[in-house]
Amino acid sequence: MFTDSHCHLSFPELASQLPAIRQAMAQAQVERALCICTTLEEFADVHALATAHDNFWCSVGVHPDNEGVTEPTVQDLVERAALPRVVAIGETGLDYYGMEDRKGGRSIADLEWQRERFRTHIRAARACAKPLVIHTRSASDDTLAILREEGEDGAGNRAGGVFHCFTESAQVARAALDLGYYISFSGIITFKNAQDLRDVVAFVPLDRMLIETDSPYLAPVPYRGKTNNPAYVPFVAQQIAQTRGIAVEDVASATSRNFEALFAGVLA
Repeated sequence: MFTDSHCHLSFPELASQLPAIRQAMAQAQVERALCICTTLEEFADVHALATAHDNFWCSVGVHPDNEGVTEPTVQDLVERAALPRVVAIGETGLDYYGMEDRKGGRSIADLEWQRERFRTHIRAARACAKPLVIHTRSASDDTLAILREEGEDGAGNRAGGVFHCFTESAQVARAALDLGYYISFSGIITFKNAQDLRDVVAFVPLDRMLIETDSPYLAPVPYRGKTNNPAYVPFVAQQIAQTRGIAVEDVASATSRNFEALFAGVLA
């Protein structure tokens, strides 16, 4: 019934518990999951998850926050994207959050390597006709601007994709929707202080919405602070249902259909 559109099952917190997680997913009616790649070094492990289990798929990409890892070329990404069960490019995007604390006092201008890496992913996605999984944090203006500059303007001949773990404003959501992108919500929407984000949940059309855990991070209430896993994605759906005044079954059905539509032709 439910689909977790973004999780990190190759991370140590979850990889060692995979049988138990898969059992919990089945009990929670979480039928599918997209395993997300964050470095080229990690890709073999992520891809192995997708090829070993008929309800897992994967992406290939290098997270914008990862430094000291292999820098991908378009060819690197396209070659891996051609492998079985690889359905997306990413996670990619921009992350300017906590510039002084997390990035050694560097300025946004110093993060040109992030912007170039993002452009590489967009070009790879367009080359292989697979959608982008986009991470944007404190960087929405540049994220949207680069997408437009690279031809992701909502018209034809584009990669498309999803803004995952959305935490931005309704204005940013509208801009992403106008570019033809989906919006994915995580357990953050269940947090007590997330009313502004629940307002965005009410705004985004149901037929353009996905749900995710981003596990092992961001466990939803009532598991906040604990290690997250795909079995908890129904709590995200329940919050969307409550916010919109609809049945949770309707959220599950719509977001699973949207997952199939976004990755049409590659979920094989």
